[in-house]
Parts: sequence; C-alpha cells; structure tokens
Amino acid sequence: MSVEHEKENAALAAMEYVEDGMTIGLGTGSTAKYFVEALAEEVADGLVVRCVPTSEQTRELAESLGVPLVPVDQVQQIHLTVDGADEVDETGNLIKGGGAALLREKIIADASDHMVVIADPSKQVDRLGAFPLPVEVNPFGFTITAKKVYDALCASGVEKPVVKLREGEDGKPLVTDGGHYILDCHCKRIPDSEALSARLSSVPGIVEHGLFIGIARTIVIGNENGATVFEY
Repeated sequence: MSVEHEKENAALAAMEYVEDGMTIGLGTGSTAKYFVEALAEEVADGLVVRCVPTSEQTRELAESLGVPLVPVDQVQQIHLTVDGADEVDETGNLIKGGGAALLREKIIADASDHMVVIADPSKQVDRLGAFPLPVEVNPFGFTITAKKVYDALCASGVEKPVVKLREGEDGKPLVTDGGHYILDCHCKRIPDSEALSARLSSVPGIVEHGLFIGIARTIVIGNENGATVFEY
C-alpha cells in the first residue's frame, strides 16, 4: 500500500463535505493536491464552488485545473477548508508549515466554518513535536526573535530544542509568499502544545507559528480501503 494512495483516499473522502455553492479554502502540500484534483473533476461535471488558495503553489495548480478562484479580500464567508498536516495528535491539534504556507493556511482555516484535515497514517502521533515546528518570522531582527523562540520553547518544557533558519535550494534564507523567514524548531516532543502556542503568539517578530490548536473539526486519515474519520 503506497502512502500516495492513502493520501488520495483521504482527499476523496473529504469530498463528502463539499456542497454546491460553497466557498472553499484550498490547502497546500502533497495531500491537499489530491483534493484540488478531485475537486476539479467535480467542477468539470458541473459542481459550482469558488475557492481561496492558501499559497501561490496551490493557486497555480487550481488555475491549471480550471477550479474557480476568488481573491480572499472578496470573501465574506468560507464554508469549508480542506488541508493537510505534518502531524496530528489524538486531540485533533496539528503541526503545519512544512510547505512554508502556515500563515495563509491558518488565516483561512481559522476563518472557516469547518476545517477538514486530510492525512496518511504516518502523520498521526500521540504527542506533537517529532516534526520540526515551523515559526514564521519577520526578517527584521530575526536573530533576536530566534533567541526568544528558543527561550519560549525551553519555558514550555521542551528539552534541548534546536532552532534553525530554513534555507532554500540556493542556500539563502527561504522566503515565504508573505515575504517572511521560517525558523524550524526541532523539539522531539512538545509537552504542552497549548502553552507553547500561547508563548509563541506573544513574541514580537513572530508572524505566526505552525501549531494549529482547536482549529480542525474533522480529521480524515486515508487507508488501504478508504479513510477513517475523527470528529472533534
């Protein structure tokens, strides 16, 4: 059983939440890509939706497949957002941002009536932290911000964290769609994700972090025969 097939099954199961006339937030990443492709097939068959992409990568994919898009500043309500995750814990909290789109992803997800997360079984964990936690920061004074991020991690009970600036293929700092840098925080284990979320949110220079606490309402985990759904 391939991981890609599990991702595709999760995306197909998420289509059950799509209704005609919806405004839908389109996530970013390898699993969200399958949802965009599945949505495009339904649009070609007559489904009427309009969508808000969470990254330039997703925008380009959706446009290429004929999925109708609308500028986010023209949207009054987002009925549904479907997106992937880098980690999902047993309470439905997430780590996101491996694809460097966490700021836009969180803005859209938080504004949505319903967030559905699609993932393969490898993303399920008992406790968040094995995947490096992305923190999006303003380039100005980012070294100062990085020290404060480190302090926040330690104060939240993370043992011996390592904070690294994410680099692109050219060896220069990776720049997000919003013009920011990303600090990847290697935690191994986050004892209290809610407490860490609150601490990071209070640090000047942090634009957003990849802890999605209490935002997802539905988690869809793809498997060999279809998908398992968890509601929160």
